[in-house]
Amino acid sequence: MLSPSSLRSIFQWTNQQCQLCRLPLGDNETVWCRHCMARFPQPPYCARCGTTTLKSTDQCGSCLSAPPPWQQFYRLGEYDFPLRQLIHQLKFGGKFWLAEPLGQLLAQHISHPAPVIIPVPLHPLRRLYRSFNQSTLLAQAIARETGSLCLPNAIHRTRNTQAQRQLSKSERKKNLHQAFILKTKALPEHVAIVDDVLTTGSTVAELTRLLLQAGVKQVDVYCICYTPVIK
Repeated sequence: MLSPSSLRSIFQWTNQQCQLCRLPLGDNETVWCRHCMARFPQPPYCARCGTTTLKSTDQCGSCLSAPPPWQQFYRLGEYDFPLRQLIHQLKFGGKFWLAEPLGQLLAQHISHPAPVIIPVPLHPLRRLYRSFNQSTLLAQAIARETGSLCLPNAIHRTRNTQAQRQLSKSERKKNLHQAFILKTKALPEHVAIVDDVLTTGSTVAELTRLLLQAGVKQVDVYCICYTPVIK
């Protein structure tokens, strides 16, 4: 895994242009120009489930009737411009160094960081294909900003599961059944799970239940983008 100093060297080499509009960066601009950064502010959301709301709220109506298993949700925004483009560059464009500034931005929104951060694991075959786990890179960047401990190997994915988005609720549950193993037993009462995009929420919910069964009292979710959860 690359060190922070190595990542900074990559930034200096690549960041001559804005990573969104490709225009030259000006003074005091890094990664993105000020015009693209102005597009980053995102709509308010429910701090429990991440759903976009008219105004910021601790719990939306859905959470009052059927809350998710985790306690707190932090996100940068919706899966839309410019975050959608950046996630595609990170995951599929090989621009793994974008995890550092994205993680730094997300960390600025985390008011009460968990002492331990765990990224959503990739199956070894998928990680071999991609060569890195984007959730791990994001978690490490967040941990450096918050002073938390990142445990990238705390949870192991035992099966290369099918993508969740196109599955029904019952199919999602079956797809994730016994797909993860908790390998780290000594965990604090407060733990956060890191993912790049929350879509159905099923994977994060399964990891949350695994941590709660192990004695963790509060599980938070940190993610870059949110898309509506399919019921």
